[in-house]
Amino acid sequence: MPHWPDLMLQSLGPLLAACLRFTVPLTLIAFALGLSLALVIALARLFGPRPLAALAWTYVWIFRGTPLLVQLFVIFYGLPSVGILIDAFPAAVIGFTLNIGAYASEIVRAAIASIPKGQWEAAYATGMTPAQAMRRTILPQAARVAVPSLSNTFIALVKDTSLAAAITVPEMFQAAQRIVAVTYEPLILYVEVALIYLVLCSALSWLQSGLERRLGRYGGYLEARA
Repeated sequence: MPHWPDLMLQSLGPLLAACLRFTVPLTLIAFALGLSLALVIALARLFGPRPLAALAWTYVWIFRGTPLLVQLFVIFYGLPSVGILIDAFPAAVIGFTLNIGAYASEIVRAAIASIPKGQWEAAYATGMTPAQAMRRTILPQAARVAVPSLSNTFIALVKDTSLAAAITVPEMFQAAQRIVAVTYEPLILYVEVALIYLVLCSALSWLQSGLERRLGRYGGYLEARA
């Protein structure tokens, strides 16, 4: 009888525990912080003074143009050489936040820029200040536009958290590596981890589809299909 069902069943508990303790919190914290950073960067590029816009552009250029794994290594392994020591989990949060901030800022910037000028003028006509117009009129509409792309970014982040194993964060993939070191069954364990990621991302994709339908991003097309 093949032994792999028993091995997968026995390892499922430790893998799910690592997922709940590290993978899920790392994903949620990094995405929340990255999205907040993305909004600041997007507004700086669109409406900030030229030096601030140039600084924001440079940040996006660097973090979109270098590999995420290299960024994590610089933060966790490189910074100690200049006296800055950061524990593994905070280092991963910082790395993923900066990376997500760079990518999501372009999504947010494009979404804000896509709102017609007439929406600004209508907001001003009702007596709103620029800040009020942005908060009450522009950002809600931009959010509807950005939801599909930001959802894809979030799903990608779930998978990218496996890179944190390279800087000793004991998340799900590293938990699998530790079990492999004892059982010498890399194929079974890595396939099991892949299946767990597949289930997580499939559930998130289903939620994304429901959210898009709720927001009516594609309007009449989805209604016609329904």
